[in-house]
Amino acid sequence: MSRQSKSFSRDNPLASTSPSDRRQRRSADIRERLFRAALDLFARKGFAETTVEDITEAADVGKGTFFNYFPSKDHILLDFGEMQLSKLEATIEMARRTGEPMPEFLGSLGLRMTQEPTRNPAIIRALLQGYLSTTPVREAMMDLQKRMHALLSQMIQLGQDRGEIRNDLPAAEIAHVFRQTIFGTLLIWSLYADATLHSRIETAFNLLWSGLAPRGTSTPPLPVPFFTSGD
Repeated sequence: MSRQSKSFSRDNPLASTSPSDRRQRRSADIRERLFRAALDLFARKGFAETTVEDITEAADVGKGTFFNYFPSKDHILLDFGEMQLSKLEATIEMARRTGEPMPEFLGSLGLRMTQEPTRNPAIIRALLQGYLSTTPVREAMMDLQKRMHALLSQMIQLGQDRGEIRNDLPAAEIAHVFRQTIFGTLLIWSLYADATLHSRIETAFNLLWSGLAPRGTSTPPLPVPFFTSGD
């Protein structure tokens, strides 16, 4: 290779990128565009009202391209579920590293998991439709829930080991109730579609925490409000 060619390769990273790498990046970019376009449409139009053609038009790709990445629009919800699971994993890992007290961690978890795009009621309603979808999609959604439950159970167990959470009930059972509380609050809020999401979650968690505190002691006060009531 000439000195000029070597200089070009060094100064221009794309020159040394293999065609397969470029194809993979382009494929990942198209998939991401389809995913984001679908979520935006679900939020604006509703899940049932959004067609595959709507999604491909918004993502600026051919209609047939969609099915190279997703078997159906319902499968977009699985990617969304995986995104939420990754968010939960990152949040839990940070809590482990920092030693964040369990009351603060559980109280703020609702806020962290209901950031955009989850804060849009149409997205929550779309997720509910995912659980009522075809058998393969429904089974995959249930598998996601099992993995989320396992992660929450680990954190509840950690709180029990620290003496921050009552230990007279199995960690898995407490995690199940916590998950039901947050998910149920989200679903009810999605019917109203108003600005009360965080205040609803705060109220639900405060009531739940009164039953999670260690037995034999007075319920420890929550250190600070986790959410602003009007948000």
